[in-house]
Amino acid sequence: KMLSRPKPGESEVDLLRFQSQFLAAGATPAVRLVKKGNRRGDDADPAQALRQDHRDMVILDSLPDLPPALVPAPPKRARSSPGYPLCEDEDPEERLNRHDQHITAVLTKIIERDTSSMAVHLPVPSGVAFPPVFHRSQERREKSATSAKRSIFAQEIAARRVSEAGEVVSNLDPPGGAVTCEAPVPKDQALLLPDSSHSFCGPSLVTGKGLRGQEAEQEAQTIHEENVARLEALAPEEILQEQQRLLTQLDPSLVAFLRAHSRTRQQAAKKAPEDERPGEPFAHVTKEKPLMSTSAHEPRKEEKLEPATPALALPVTPQKEWVHMDTIEMEKLSWTQDLPPLRRQQTQERMQARFSLQGELLAPDVDLPTHLGLHHHGEEAERAGYSLQELFHLTRSQVSQQRALALHVLAQVISRAQAGEFGDLLVGSVLRLLLDAGFLFLLRFSLDDRVDGVVAAAIRALRALLVAPGDEELLDNTFSWYHGALMFPLIPSQEDEEDEDEDEEPLVEKTKRKSSKEGSRPPPDLARHDVIKGLLATNLLPRLRFVLEVACPGPAVVLDILAVLIRLVRHSLESATRVLECPRLIETVVREFLPTSWSPMGVGPTPSLHKVPCSAAMKLLRVLASAGRNIAARLLSSFDLRSRLCRFVAEAPQELALPPEEAETLSTEALRLWAVAASYGQGSDLYRELYPMLMRALQAVPQELSIYPPPQPLSMQRIASLLTLLTQLTLAAGSNPPESISDSAETSLSATHSLITWTQVSGLQPLVEPCLRQTLKLLPRPEVWSALSPVPTACLLFLSAYYQVWSQQPSSCPEDWLEDTERLSEELLLPLLRQPTLDSLWESLRHCSPFCNPLTCAPAPEAPPSLVSLGCAGGCPPLSLAGPASPFPFLTALLSLCNTLARIHKGLCGQLAAILAAPGLQNYFLQCVTPGAAPHLTPFSAWALRHEYHLQYLVLSLAQKVAIVQPLPATSAALHHSVALALLSRLLPGSEYLAYELLMSYVFRLEFLPERASGGPEAADFSDRLSLGSSRDPWNGRGALLAQACQDLSSIRSCYLSHCSPARASLLASQAVYRGELQQVPTLLLAVPKEPLLPTDWPFLPLIQLYHRASDTNLGFPPTDTVGIAMRVLQWLLILESWRPQVLWAVPPAARLARLMCVFLVDSELFRESPIQHLVAALLAQLCQPQVLPSLNLDCPLPGLTSFPDLYANFLDHFEAVSFGDHLFGALVLFPLQRRFSVTLRLALFGEHVGALRSLSLPLNQLPVSLECYTGPPEDNLALLQLYFRVLVTGALRPHWCPVLYAVAVAHVNSFIFSQDPKSSDEVKVARQSMLQKTCLLADESLRQHLLHYKLPNSTLPEGFELYSQLPSLRQEYLQRLTSTVLQNGASET
Repeated sequence: KMLSRPKPGESEVDLLRFQSQFLAAGATPAVRLVKKGNRRGDDADPAQALRQDHRDMVILDSLPDLPPALVPAPPKRARSSPGYPLCEDEDPEERLNRHDQHITAVLTKIIERDTSSMAVHLPVPSGVAFPPVFHRSQERREKSATSAKRSIFAQEIAARRVSEAGEVVSNLDPPGGAVTCEAPVPKDQALLLPDSSHSFCGPSLVTGKGLRGQEAEQEAQTIHEENVARLEALAPEEILQEQQRLLTQLDPSLVAFLRAHSRTRQQAAKKAPEDERPGEPFAHVTKEKPLMSTSAHEPRKEEKLEPATPALALPVTPQKEWVHMDTIEMEKLSWTQDLPPLRRQQTQERMQARFSLQGELLAPDVDLPTHLGLHHHGEEAERAGYSLQELFHLTRSQVSQQRALALHVLAQVISRAQAGEFGDLLVGSVLRLLLDAGFLFLLRFSLDDRVDGVVAAAIRALRALLVAPGDEELLDNTFSWYHGALMFPLIPSQEDEEDEDEDEEPLVEKTKRKSSKEGSRPPPDLARHDVIKGLLATNLLPRLRFVLEVACPGPAVVLDILAVLIRLVRHSLESATRVLECPRLIETVVREFLPTSWSPMGVGPTPSLHKVPCSAAMKLLRVLASAGRNIAARLLSSFDLRSRLCRFVAEAPQELALPPEEAETLSTEALRLWAVAASYGQGSDLYRELYPMLMRALQAVPQELSIYPPPQPLSMQRIASLLTLLTQLTLAAGSNPPESISDSAETSLSATHSLITWTQVSGLQPLVEPCLRQTLKLLPRPEVWSALSPVPTACLLFLSAYYQVWSQQPSSCPEDWLEDTERLSEELLLPLLRQPTLDSLWESLRHCSPFCNPLTCAPAPEAPPSLVSLGCAGGCPPLSLAGPASPFPFLTALLSLCNTLARIHKGLCGQLAAILAAPGLQNYFLQCVTPGAAPHLTPFSAWALRHEYHLQYLVLSLAQKVAIVQPLPATSAALHHSVALALLSRLLPGSEYLAYELLMSYVFRLEFLPERASGGPEAADFSDRLSLGSSRDPWNGRGALLAQACQDLSSIRSCYLSHCSPARASLLASQAVYRGELQQVPTLLLAVPKEPLLPTDWPFLPLIQLYHRASDTNLGFPPTDTVGIAMRVLQWLLILESWRPQVLWAVPPAARLARLMCVFLVDSELFRESPIQHLVAALLAQLCQPQVLPSLNLDCPLPGLTSFPDLYANFLDHFEAVSFGDHLFGALVLFPLQRRFSVTLRLALFGEHVGALRSLSLPLNQLPVSLECYTGPPEDNLALLQLYFRVLVTGALRPHWCPVLYAVAVAHVNSFIFSQDPKSSDEVKVARQSMLQKTCLLADESLRQHLLHYKLPNSTLPEGFELYSQLPSLRQEYLQRLTSTVLQNGASET
């Protein structure tokens, strides 16, 4: 193996290491050294001494004669090695000098190169100041033999000198690797190897370069003759052996290099013309040929090792004149060949996905032309496109254009994946695959690139990953809806297990602990759970600020950065705070992209967005202000947003020196930012300054709406935003801080009076009402109405807020606003309610409802849990809640106005009741209470359902106001009550006030229980008599219990308000939002929607809390009114089970049974109370109904329970301790022992709680289910059968102690001992025979009679079963055969 040579930059330590390797290899030095004179004074060779005398010699005297010991010296030997004997007359010092390989042996003797024969040429004078520039395209007049091996500059210099001096420069030194020599003399031609046709024309490697001319030729010829003589003296076998030895010592790459050049030399020799053959004066020898075999017919061994490969078919023939193509390496030119044919995939085997440069997914069998640039030399070169792995590899390229291209393609792939273009064509999620592969941090590293193009591509890819364009468009279009400015944070809802265990920890301490914990986690761990948190941990914000402030990128990059910042702010309050507190970030955005003065801009593309107003920057500030009132206050006070709001609100969009669309969007965002600030009661002082401009804009709205075709959607959004701003300002005028809403001193300090008064906004209503009238005229035209619908929605919401504030003004006269509400109702609302088009809007509720159409809320295929989005990249369908044909925003605003009017004017309730009778609304409510698959809680479904629940609540609120004035129809009242009960368990965080209002004013009202007055209790008693077949005490029947529960509804409501009300802080914040108390609104960012506010089994919630308080000793003793709480809960459950069973359908029957069992586990005396006994018995009877019993499954997982067998074991312990034979307690113990339930429950009783059998004295006629549920099918568990037999034989189970289980045990033992299943195992057969033998030998005649003569279960008999008067013949024969066998066995043993 060839040793490596020193390279530039290597240290002296590396040289010492190379020396050690060289000495260890024992190779021959490649340099011929001139030996120094003998130190002993011996006569040296006179000829050699004569030659040395004429040479310049440099001797370094400062170096020591002996080299230092660089490696440990080998131990001295006592005698010489037998293989290398020392000559007696050889000088040891001379031998050491000859074998000395230290570097000092080279440096002590340096012979200069002989330049005496070199020609010296003086510079040729020229008439120009600088020489002409050489061009490669110029044709050279003469090509020398060495032109292919010399640089272009050297060739041009040589040609210039020849042309100017008039002589050919023939003594230039040839470059290494190409030797120019004279023609071989005849003596050389005779030097042929034996039996070989190859001749040696002269030395090819040893040239004598550096010596004097004559001596160089002689020395090279001498060495050549010695080599030829040595080859002639060797036999062919010895030559081959030496050749193999050289091949093993040389580097294989060097051998391949020499062979390639040998082939090139042979090809050049064949193509050379006759006048350049060896017999002519000048022959070109490029390389020395390798040694050939001595015999022509003997094959070479290396040819066997390397079989000849077919010649490559190249599309072009390389020419020697081409640069660096003098040596043709076919392996390196293989890429120029045609692509292999495309393989057609005939099977369904998965293939690697490949994408075009536009991010399109390419089919596996698509055949594209190569000029598109989609083919490369990686894997599957015949397939066009790039895989994700190859794009990742390309992002780490050293070429900046390749890095930018790869990031651009990845951004396109992500955008198309989020838009759902790939569908089911790909296996798995593209986004999840990229995030798992570290794409997030690849983008972060690319942001630190020095090349602006790579940074721009990385920011574009980051925007494609984080921002869903459809989400932003959806949130912008719904800003003017009913509470449309509020939204859920786009943060993953999964929480750590530790957080779930620390719910009782104070919020401030929990936030600090969580922040410190997240600060210690590395960014990859954070990004695995939350992409945004992982990005913020990598100092992304300072880098984006640097790009905006220092790099000054183009408009596209600026918009991408602002979009990314908006997405970061929507993540959470914490992220919004970090964006606000990032040094100079918001200052840069405001200074650079929201200037108050700028140069006018045309319609064309903008070269730069710096110092130009940008709507995206205004939107960023608006979203940032929505995160909290403190952030909004800091933005208004610290960044001079007041002057900018005045600048962009005061002028109409067409007066701004900006492109039309950008001007409309900028004006809209300015109005929205002001509206957000007004939502906190801030920015009201601007109203005085901008009052004339606002009035002028409001007066121009009817004229804009009258234009046909209707204005652009941007104009409609701007008008709706203006009306939303006026709505918030009107609420701010009537918003005064409540005196006792909170005990916090901080809250009382922040609750300051608004700077705007009612007098300043009282004149807005006459200007808004014409706008509403103008748009309502277009209601029968759906194509125009869909474009104008944001405006009437905003108008209705303004009127609702206006009349609400007007009625609260102490200085106003009630007659004024009462008359005005009557006028509005007669002139506007009642005609609107009579329009047939409005009925079609009610009918379309079912088709656009996300609850009635759960598939519209399905999560997007590209929705990784660590990156939350609404999934609206593809837009919303027309028939959806957010679609253009959705009736929800307009009808919700209409219901809001109707509720306000009905609350302040009770006389209008009868007129507004027509809304409740709309057939479309009735059908919609019926479908909402029909059991079915509810939408899975996703970010989009949470957003959509929140708006749908607003409409449902407003309908129920209007129905409640109408029911006070006039009774509702029974069917409508029951339907509305069912909707209210269902809505209560579906409301999401942020709607705490709605849930409180439903509990307070709707759910527990007699007006919505028409069954009470229509014979409902009597019908319940009659139903029980039909189903049970016997009459009970009328005073303790279900009818009497229901009647009493209806009388106690107020107590029941108090019980549930105390146990089911939301937390006080969240309730107050929600109350401030829905009641328009702007001074108390903390934020427009809602809580994370992990789950609904109340669980589906909320009717059992007080009972569950009683059980947990009793089982947890840390919580203290149960409350003193335990009986009252349990009774109220059981009463409400009985009402729901009897009259609203669909409300409890979401709770499995097994879960209901488990919660009933909790009544007996609260304490030892609660179940003895007579009301509790009657209520539990009635509820247990409802669970035993034939339509409910088959769906009762105790083996499935139950909500709130880790394991039902564990609960049952606890129940048995409590029964043994405190039951004292209570029949109802015993009925609940016996209920899970039915044959179809798990055998574990029966084993727990008969194996671990045998003592409880004596207390289970429930009579057979009081068993809640039939006895056949316990006796069939026959028991097949051998352990349980043995336990049955043991308790019967030992007397632990007797008919007068436990009649039910006695009959069950007898039935299963009888079935087992007489079964003759041939497939039974040997163990079962032995146990059966043994049990039958023992039964025959029983001393208890009654028990033996029961076990042998059991026939059928019959609960009417005292024993609970019928007996055979005489055994059937088969059983009699089987018993006789067994008896005879037993007797024979006994005789033989005797």
